[in-house]
Amino acid sequence: MRTTFLAKPGEVEKKWYIIDAKDVTLGRLSTVAASILRGKNKPTFTPNVDMGDHVIIINAGEVALSGKKATDKIYYHHSNHPGGLKERTAGNYRQYDPEKLLELSIKGMLPKTHLGHVQGLNLHVYAGADHKHAAQKPEMLDINKLV
Repeated sequence: MRTTFLAKPGEVEKKWYIIDAKDVTLGRLSTVAASILRGKNKPTFTPNVDMGDHVIIINAGEVALSGKKATDKIYYHHSNHPGGLKERTAGNYRQYDPEKLLELSIKGMLPKTHLGHVQGLNLHVYAGADHKHAAQKPEMLDINKLV
């Protein structure tokens, strides 16, 4: 009788990946990063265990937005006070806070549970080409070959 393999949290081996966001479309980058954070790229994927790897995204300020998304895509948040609805365009985020733009996009694709929050903590986004995770010996990942 064959049984389904279920991974246990202690058996998971986590890797580190670097993704260069320069001239890569925001949606393509987000789907690949969310898939790696969840661990769906592994053959032993188990949905209730944190199987995901760490993802480092560099050059977030140079991510591409297709079409008129820079001006037409609007992100809303509310301060929970009367009249506290705030809005920013994707182009504004890309110019002034590119890390936040990528975090909103990628974390929006993760599950809205405690496990999704824990998986989101494995995301590291940097606006420039420098990062502080050289000691982990991350692998460079080419988005264009994956998608």
